[in-house]
Amino acid sequence: MAREILIYGFGNMTSAMLEGWIASGLQARDFTVFNPSAKPVPDGAILTSTIPTRAFDVVVLGFKPHMLGDIAPAMQDCVGPQTLLLSVLAGVEVDDLAAAFPSAKAVLRLMPNLAVALGKSPNSLFANNIADDDKALATDLAQRLGSAEWIEDEAQFDLATALAGSGPGFVYRFIDALGAAGADLGLPAEQAQRMAVQMVAGAGALAAASEFTPEELANRVASPGGMTREGLNVLDEGEALKKLLTKTLSKTADKGSELAKLGRKQG
Repeated sequence: MAREILIYGFGNMTSAMLEGWIASGLQARDFTVFNPSAKPVPDGAILTSTIPTRAFDVVVLGFKPHMLGDIAPAMQDCVGPQTLLLSVLAGVEVDDLAAAFPSAKAVLRLMPNLAVALGKSPNSLFANNIADDDKALATDLAQRLGSAEWIEDEAQFDLATALAGSGPGFVYRFIDALGAAGADLGLPAEQAQRMAVQMVAGAGALAAASEFTPEELANRVASPGGMTREGLNVLDEGEALKKLLTKTLSKTADKGSELAKLGRKQG
């Protein structure tokens, strides 16, 4: 897949995406990275602080969402009738992107997480009336970073972002709390943290590879009357864990909706 790809804005997420794409077999020389300040890029990729004046096959938007109104007019030459526009701008909807880049062939939202660097991110995508060839290209680019999860209703995109995009933050908090709990109960703190990290890594890998659902795996680990079952009883009581995570995702998704409203006002 030899296509010229522009990454406009080079923060943590787009940097990880570039790392993942190159690891998947794409050539570094096919990537141009625009960033106002100098940053290290993989060997072979082009870094520029001058906005290109030609159109690319794919343009990835990676700046702050509130900057769309200021940046879009300055980068119109980068987006032509053959350009697939991929936006990782949280809260910025497809219609607003299409209005900002009227020359684009196709406009879509992509929401990954930092596991793209390892090719392990669940990547949410949404587009309106996208042609089959553009959808195939977007799917390929997403699958190189993990998986491609097409969202049918844009109203659900913030929820998908909360689950898959923000989700690693919640998992990291769980790992930290699990290790801290072990330390509070007597294990050396550093050892408890190492064990928690490795346990979650192994459990996640097993869940991804297993024929069983996570619910079934939990039940297979928990023998009746055993230690694991006793612990699960605490988490399951009154659906405490489920209710906590439902509230967590709801609040996170609501913030995405707020960002979308703010973006429309500033636009």
